[in-house]
Amino acid sequence: MNWRRLVPNSISSASLIFGVLSIFKTIEGDFFYAPLFIVIAVIFDSLDGRAARALGVGGGDFGKEMDSLCDMCSFGVAPAIMIYQFGMQDLGLVGQVVAGLFAVGGCLRLARFNCNTGVVHGYFQGMPIPAGACFLAAYALSGYTFSPMIVAAMTLVIAVIMYSEVKYPDFKGKGNPMYKVPVLIAVVIGAVMLFQRPGAWPFVALFTYTMAGIINHIYRAATGKNN
Repeated sequence: MNWRRLVPNSISSASLIFGVLSIFKTIEGDFFYAPLFIVIAVIFDSLDGRAARALGVGGGDFGKEMDSLCDMCSFGVAPAIMIYQFGMQDLGLVGQVVAGLFAVGGCLRLARFNCNTGVVHGYFQGMPIPAGACFLAAYALSGYTFSPMIVAAMTLVIAVIMYSEVKYPDFKGKGNPMYKVPVLIAVVIGAVMLFQRPGAWPFVALFTYTMAGIINHIYRAATGKNN
């Protein structure tokens, strides 16, 4: 047995455990720890690949598959259950379907990512599923209380964006250019939200990030810019 592989796999397992803990906390009606555990799961998820590369065991199929399966639970299923219980219960079956579609969007995003790892470089094709999960978790912690219909619309938009052609920079290479006009519009929207509720800055930051990608995509299509 290669003991070095236990380190990144253990980190992935920790991410999965926190995803499961989030589900338990949602069942208990604890909407502080339920979203918080999702955020902690994201932190662990960001470390497993780094640990694998640092130990010289990165790139294996087993690690990639395990990472995706853990992500599906922690960033697809756990946030879906949480957001339904937190903000869409009044919608009944409709809210449950919307929450389910969030999980489907995340699943599609992970499958496409695994298929395109050798093709897509320098940007994220669609919002990464950890970012989508953090968006919903940050909303639950923000103090905002949107109506169930708005929460459903917001959840559905994130589900679609995860499996869309909207490109987000991965901050590692040239990637997809973010133009000044879309970024400025998103920042202004975020600044207004931050002024209204400074304590909700994590949600505002993720909302701004999401809007920047969407507006940038629309701007590129409208202006005919390809790079």
